[in-house]
This record gives sequence, C-alpha cells and structure tokens, in this order.
Amino acid sequence: MNRQELTVLAAADDSSRHRQVSGLLKPGRNVAILAGAQILCFLVLTQLEPRFFIIHLYQLIPYVAILILLGCGQARWAYMLGPLVSVVWLCLAFMAGLLSSAVERLRTFGNFGAAENLVALLALATAMIAVLITVLCRIHWVKEYSECAPSWRAFLISLGIVVAYYGILLRWFWDMIPNG
Repeated sequence: MNRQELTVLAAADDSSRHRQVSGLLKPGRNVAILAGAQILCFLVLTQLEPRFFIIHLYQLIPYVAILILLGCGQARWAYMLGPLVSVVWLCLAFMAGLLSSAVERLRTFGNFGAAENLVALLALATAMIAVLITVLCRIHWVKEYSECAPSWRAFLISLGIVVAYYGILLRWFWDMIPNG
C-alpha cells in the first residue's frame, strides 16, 4: 500500500467513527435504549414466570412499537406513546399491588427463592424504566415539538391505542383468573 491509500483509509475510518458517535447522540437514542431494556426485562420475566408467558410477551409490544417508530423517524409518535403506555402500566402495577409486593420481597430477601427475588427486582426495574421513559419522552417532546401546533390529534390517537391495548391485556388477565 502506498501513502495515498493509507490516507484514504484513515479518512474513511475517521468518518465512520464520527457517524457512530453522532448516532449515539441522536435525540431519542436514550428512549430507544430504555425501551430495549424494558423489552429485555419482559423477556426475562417470560422465563421466570411461565404461567404469565403470553402476558409478558404482550407487555413488550408497545416498547417494540416505540423502537420501530424511533427507527422509522416517527419520534413524535414514539414520544407521545411512551409516556402513556408507561404511566398506565405504573398505575396498573400499583393498583394490583405488584410494586409493593416487590418491595416487600426484596426487604425480606432471604425468605424467598432466587427466582422470586429476581422477579421482584425486575418488577422494580421495569417501574424505574417506565418512569425514565415518561420523563425522557416528555423532555424530548418539549425540546423538539413545543413550537409546533397543538398536538391533540396525536394525543387522542395515542390514548385510544393505549386504552385498547390495556383493555385487551386486562381482559386476558381476567380470563386467566380461575372462576370460583
């Protein structure tokens, strides 16, 4: 190789490094990472709680949708959907006693098996991720879309999707409870 070929290769290497660094700094990258972490938590829960396999798989659908929306350049919809899905999940988890039960299990760490402790830890991790997604989506929304026209349409469509999604989830969960 001559000197000119090495210079061209070095320049190409620098531009690819620059693209990788700028890709990490893209708006919404942190939301995508959190959505991926939430998907991972639900996938681990499918293994730890096989009787809720379908429920946990269903729970990761909105987070896959957020990743797809961000990947397709539809951040506006991802930033609207993320907080709605996360807040409703937090409310349902709180009303079902999931979060208080997880805290109690971790407080009495030695009284339960390793799988139960890991489930409790993952429940709290998913709650923290949901809070972070909510906050980050709202921050990105304000930074990127606050000057735009009011977004009632996006909000109402996203709210309709979330209500339908959780309605189906609650129906499935209700059908799993034995009658009697």
